[in-house]
This record gives sequence, C-alpha cells and structure tokens, in this order.
Amino acid sequence: MDLGLKDRVYVITGATRGLGNAAARALVADGAKVLITGRDEKTVAEAAAELGDNARGLAADNADPAVAGRLIAAAREHFGRFDGVLISVGGPAPGFAADNTDEQWESAFESVFLGAVRLARSAAAELGEGGVIGFVLSASVHEPIPGLTISNGLRPGLAGFAKSLADEVGPRGIRVVGLLPSRIDTDRVRQLDALSADPEAARAGHESRIPLRRYGTPEEFGRTAAFFLSPAASYLTGVMLPVDGGARHGF
Repeated sequence: MDLGLKDRVYVITGATRGLGNAAARALVADGAKVLITGRDEKTVAEAAAELGDNARGLAADNADPAVAGRLIAAAREHFGRFDGVLISVGGPAPGFAADNTDEQWESAFESVFLGAVRLARSAAAELGEGGVIGFVLSASVHEPIPGLTISNGLRPGLAGFAKSLADEVGPRGIRVVGLLPSRIDTDRVRQLDALSADPEAARAGHESRIPLRRYGTPEEFGRTAAFFLSPAASYLTGVMLPVDGGARHGF
C-alpha cells in the first residue's frame, strides 16, 4: 500500500529516541522528510544523522514560546515545504498527588501541555489542505495510570484540545489526530517498571492484562503513526487511537 508519503515534510518533536524517533524512522522509510527535535544539540545531530539525508535536526525545548515558529521555518528552509507535525514530549515526572511539587506541575504544564498547544496552533496557521497535526498522548487519556498523576492530569486535557482543534480546522482540510500508547517497550516504560520492587514481575503483570500478552515495539508504534500522518488516512480526524495491544477494553 502506498501511503503517499514521498517527499512530504513533517516536524517531529521529541524524536531523538522513544516513540518520536520510531515515528520519524517509519516516515523516512516510506519516503517522507523529517525535521526532528530534542533538547540536547549533540543528541539531536546524532539522531538526525542516523536517519539519513531526508532528516535534519534542531535542538529545541517545547516550553520555549518561540520554538513553534522556528521549527516550521526550519522545515521549509531545509525541505521547501511543511505538511504536518507530530507533537511528542517526554513523560512528566512520576509520582502521586501528595508527592508531586508545584514546580513539577508547572514545568510539565509548560512543556507537555502549553508547548503542545502552541505548536499545534502555529501549525494550524501555516498548514493548507491535506495538512495534519498529530499528538502522542497516553492511555491515561481514558484511564488514569497509578503513579503518573501529572500525566493523568494533563494528557486528557490535550486530547480535549485536539478534538476542539479538529472541529475548527476541519473545514480547511486539515486533520488532527491523537495516538494513545500504553505499554510500548521504550526506555520510559522500562524506567516506570523499574520503580517496582520487582520490575520483571511488574512487566509480567502488565503483559497478562494485554490481550496480545506482550508489550508493543517502538517499530509497531512508528508504523501506526506514519499511517495516521499520511494521506492514506485522509478521512480520519478527531480520532484518539489506542496503540496498546487491546489493553483498553472499552469501546
């Protein structure tokens, strides 16, 4: 199946590793060009080099109000066009309601929530028909995850924003989509498992509750993201798609 990605240009934030990097790899493999970001300049340069000639890297912090305009301008400068953005940020600090500090909440709000909103608004202003705005969110959009209270507070709000934005930009032919990963085998998920007294038992317990009985791979997530961002998904908008091996049991 031809996804129609050849020579299309996407900005992928938080793409030096994990889910953002997996999405960038899948997009490039299918012919797209990507501008990837991360906070560390050296790490970004190395990740872009690994992706090859159809990738460029730019050190950027989503919490910086000036970042959105810089990224879109850089995509156009390097590749001559801008077709969409996938907004992915690292997970906020773990913890429970009684543990997380005001500073942790404020930092997460700036990067995870407001930074994503700014990027999406800027992209919406610059995209034309056929453009797409994607969010990497979390299974916590539907059900809180114990020990991730800040994420539980912010991710559902972003999903609500994404749904509203889909209604607003849909008449212009711009799509807005969300991906809700659960137990994907990334460094972040392994770190969360390691918070347990017995990480192997914690993983086995999670796997037992997933119908496919295993964690997903970053490559599986990346391929799903590439499809969602591609012209092949041209009639999908306002959708929040669980990428979770069936872990969400509701409709």
